[in-house]
Amino acid sequence: RLGTPEEVAAAIDFFLSDDASFVTGQILYVCGGMSVGHAPI
Repeated sequence: RLGTPEEVAAAIDFFLSDDASFVTGQILYVCGGMSVGHAPI
């Protein structure tokens, strides 16, 4: 399914939060599975 703007914002919020203070050099794909060939469209 397609993600909502709120779901994408939640992922961004995580990386900007103190909960992610230990995370470095990561990429989080917020693509609904399209990057692994499971696009539900």
